[in-house]
Amino acid sequence: MHIVILDAKTLGADLDISILEQFGTLTSYETTSKEETVERIEIADIVISNKVIITANMMEQAPRLKLICIAATGMNNVDLEAAKFKGIAVKNVAGYSTKSVVQHTFAMALYLLEKMAYYDAVVKNDAWSTSGLFTDVSHPFYEISGKKWGIIGLGAIGQEVAKIAEAFGAEVSFYSTSGKNLHHAYPHQSLEFLLKDCDIISIHAPLNDETYDLINENNLPFLKEKAILLNLGRGGIINETDLAFELDRREIYAGLDVLETEPIVLTNRLNEVKHTERLLITPHIAWTSIEARKKLLDGIVKNIQTFLQK
Repeated sequence: MHIVILDAKTLGADLDISILEQFGTLTSYETTSKEETVERIEIADIVISNKVIITANMMEQAPRLKLICIAATGMNNVDLEAAKFKGIAVKNVAGYSTKSVVQHTFAMALYLLEKMAYYDAVVKNDAWSTSGLFTDVSHPFYEISGKKWGIIGLGAIGQEVAKIAEAFGAEVSFYSTSGKNLHHAYPHQSLEFLLKDCDIISIHAPLNDETYDLINENNLPFLKEKAILLNLGRGGIINETDLAFELDRREIYAGLDVLETEPIVLTNRLNEVKHTERLLITPHIAWTSIEARKKLLDGIVKNIQTFLQK
């Protein structure tokens, strides 16, 4: 059995992938380009890919391929219809990153809410030392308690965010992007009302026809002054050019862990935002806690074991 990992670098160098050697010969590539994919999978029985795209044509040139393990929850990087036609099993890992994404949601919210960038700089540039005051209240922040937290996409992650937001004392409501799964303990609101009513809004929805460009120039003006908008779903849900304009136009805040094109391109309008303190971008790391990546690897191992036992 020959196992090939196409983008091991996305799993992290601190993860011990040698556990996969129990299933056969392991070949690991840190990254794989589109041009390199066919050559690297043509002798593989099992392929492990996080984001490397595997097309129908590529599968045709990999006659030994029996199993594709996706090192993620989303499966849009594999042609599932072609895999089914060729009898190639495709397995993902669900639920491994929920706690990590939820934690990162609140890390971003609190960073923006409490003006951490400003206060960190005040101490490090000696402004606090020379102020003569024991405190600095020049950039006021508010508490989550008593505020309204809106959630776009109340799936497993969204529901966990709701619980913690409530523990902080927030009033939670949500908007379903599919129009389904409306029976929750929290009130369902229209998107327009949610944007107008909430102080903090976090997105935990998938990217599809209903969610692409969901937040754009037409509804960004609905946001309250000083509102915080967080995207931990998928890039493309927020129109980034429109968001950059709105961040420059008035005092709102945004925290993005996902972008439409990753890594961020130099021409992205977000790179030109004048009020940089209003914007926090992290490089798609919400899912990457050590614990989450260990669960992911464990899930891949279990998927291979289950497949081989059939």
